[in-house]
Amino acid sequence: MAVDLAQKAQNFTNRGRQALESGRYELARDMLMEAVAAAPDILETRKLLRTAQIAYFKTCGKAGLGAKLGAMMARSKIAGLIKKGKAEEAMAEAEKLLCQNPLDADNIEIAVKAAEAAGKQDHAAISVEAAYECGNKDPALLERVATYYQLAKNWGKARDAYQKLSQIKPGDQRIMQLLKNSEAQATMNSGWEQSAGKKGGFQNLIANKEQAKKLDQANKAVITGDDAEALIQEKLAQIEREPKNMNARRALARIYIQNKRFAEAVNCLAEAIEAAGAMDPELDRMLSQARVSYYDQQIEALRAEGRDEEADQIEGEKNQFVFDDLAARVERYPNDLHLRYELGLQYYTYGYYDEALEHLQLAQKSPKDRLWALYYLAMCFLMKEQTDMAVMQLETARDQIPTMDELKKKIVYQLGLCAESAGDLEKAYQYYKDVYSTDVGFEDLSERMLAVSQALKQAQG
Repeated sequence: MAVDLAQKAQNFTNRGRQALESGRYELARDMLMEAVAAAPDILETRKLLRTAQIAYFKTCGKAGLGAKLGAMMARSKIAGLIKKGKAEEAMAEAEKLLCQNPLDADNIEIAVKAAEAAGKQDHAAISVEAAYECGNKDPALLERVATYYQLAKNWGKARDAYQKLSQIKPGDQRIMQLLKNSEAQATMNSGWEQSAGKKGGFQNLIANKEQAKKLDQANKAVITGDDAEALIQEKLAQIEREPKNMNARRALARIYIQNKRFAEAVNCLAEAIEAAGAMDPELDRMLSQARVSYYDQQIEALRAEGRDEEADQIEGEKNQFVFDDLAARVERYPNDLHLRYELGLQYYTYGYYDEALEHLQLAQKSPKDRLWALYYLAMCFLMKEQTDMAVMQLETARDQIPTMDELKKKIVYQLGLCAESAGDLEKAYQYYKDVYSTDVGFEDLSERMLAVSQALKQAQG
């Protein structure tokens, strides 16, 4: 019977492969589903099936609402099977689900859980690998892929996935921190990878106390003193051997920055960008921050020595650099909405309100910067004496903030100023009172409330 099933699986696999190669993706998918059902433990067959599922899905397009609801029910059913200990059955149902959409983050997650429950880690990895290799731009899917690799301690793949995710969600500090962590782990683990396959490699690496010490140093969040110097020399040697290794260059720059050696960090990052030979938003961002930190370090040192005039000159240079650098980076990365917000803020600060409006209107599409962008849009309109437009932005932002935090205080206070300027003292007083109930010391609120209250009494009298 087992021989018959094996032969049946092989026949279906052959037919599925032929259909896949000739572009008949639906037939390939169906044949390979039969092959997996007959022999569920054959890894290569499941890989072919995943390829066919993705090819067919990309050809026929996205599923409608009805299919999405059906997928939700299917995921619930699979989760129930896993809970009951019916992992093999759950895997079979997961394959049916992946036939509908093999690139849905939730579908992949439940398929991975089913395979892991069945003790088939390699089969779990197939779903993740397929999603990763297809270069999908869905941030939810990509983050699940990155998380999977992180849990599996495949730091190189985790780093690459977080790098892709950082390009989709530029400026997301949580993602940037995860990227840094995975980069550090990938760099640290390169020693393990190099020793793999060698006689006694793993044991020898553990036994090498000097190497173990270096790995321990590299794993620290902040590296200073002798540990930092040792790692700097190690990274410099690694870069000399591997000039295109951007992870080593990033790691070296971070050590310099942690130790406030900003001039060396700037040189390191400038050389990294030149060596990369292509645009790298993360290296650009690091270089910009290192340069600003270097300016600040010089300014602080000059002021400590009483050389205020020189400090003022350097501060002027820093402000010019920040503006020019942001403008240049926006030109290089026009879809980076956080950079748009930062540049818009620079234009606002220096009184170029039309230019600020252009960038802030784009920045409000960013979930992270939307509310502050709306606030500064309003401030630009106020400076242009377009009060009605300003009030629209302020009210939109206010309605999206549930609690009276610092931004909402500013927004409601500005609404009060607008109402007061328009002569609507009762509305102005109500706005001021809303802020006052949370923060009695905000701006000049006490004086304004008193003045508006007296004006209302006089009007009533």
